[in-house]
Amino acid sequence: MWLLSDYQHVLQKRRWRRNMQDIRDLLEGLRRTPKVLSEFVKAIPEGKMDLRRGKGFWTISEHVSHLAQVQPMILERFQRFMNEDHPEFVPYIPGNSKDEPVFPPRIDMAAALEQFAHYRNKELALLEGADDITWQKIATHPEYEHYSLYILARHVMMHDYWHMYRIEELWLTRDAYLTKLE
Repeated sequence: MWLLSDYQHVLQKRRWRRNMQDIRDLLEGLRRTPKVLSEFVKAIPEGKMDLRRGKGFWTISEHVSHLAQVQPMILERFQRFMNEDHPEFVPYIPGNSKDEPVFPPRIDMAAALEQFAHYRNKELALLEGADDITWQKIATHPEYEHYSLYILARHVMMHDYWHMYRIEELWLTRDAYLTKLE
């Protein structure tokens, strides 16, 4: 006869097996992002790259620059999961510090794409070496009710694709339909 704790253990193992496939899918998504971003940016006419579509709007080149510029911070957060038992993070909100400009500094697009790919490869090497315990490790982040390496990796992928969506919107959407972010 099974005890409740035995049953919970079996359920936890099943969830973790499903989660392992999800982790492989996440890593594949993160691996593909530099190429997706690079090919996407190459398709955008040069005249659209620095066009500011409205007050407070980032330009396309600022979004690409931001994606490249946050990679060292993301790598550092992944490293903290590897090296600390219970990492504690502080929120990063672009332009929210008096030392940081409201708009991300524009860097050359080829250099930005290269930097993004370079750091993403370092991040992937680190994540691919993470064991089960590290993937399940819990951290503290004031913005989130629950935070783990798994959630951070998923967050990074969604962050990448949110910026790519916004880039496409800034490139192709007519003014009357352009989302205004407050």
